[in-house]
Amino acid sequence: MEPAEKLSVTVTPAMARMIREKVEDGTFGSASEVIRAALRAFQREEEEHAQRMASIRARVKASIEDTRPAVPLEEAIDRVKSRISQRARDNDDTASRRRS
Repeated sequence: MEPAEKLSVTVTPAMARMIREKVEDGTFGSASEVIRAALRAFQREEEEHAQRMASIRARVKASIEDTRPAVPLEEAIDRVKSRISQRARDNDDTASRRRS
């Protein structure tokens, strides 16, 4: 564990109240523990965001580098509509069989 470094932090009254409540209700032993937990959560959130962004960038790069021919927009829309219609028919058929 790294040696601790003392910092002075200014928070809003609402944040200070929340910190005090967490200590008073026994969730945390001190205000420092509350702040450390919040910072760990922030760090996890930042790491997850970085991973999501890396994944998105990789997919965009793969899409740009994809050599398959592009599908015209109208054709893509027609394909999606067709799939939706087929699924609706399949669901209707399944529901009819269940009622029989």
